[in-house]
Amino acid sequence: MAELDLSRFAWRKSSLSGNGPDCVEVASLNAGRVGVRDSKDRSGPALIFAATEWHAFIGRIRSGGFDDLAI
Repeated sequence: MAELDLSRFAWRKSSLSGNGPDCVEVASLNAGRVGVRDSKDRSGPALIFAATEWHAFIGRIRSGGFDDLAI
């Protein structure tokens, strides 16, 4: 499998993250996939999710499904 060139996609941070250095960035990739990476290491590894996985994750966040997890 050929490596995906992630530098050609538009990455964005949440508007709620402000200018803080500890953020994640998200990009809409080809074939409906979503990339997630650490904003401090933009050339480092990224997680790639299928659109259905990403929407399920966001849905759980919005419904408070992770609110009871201790960090």
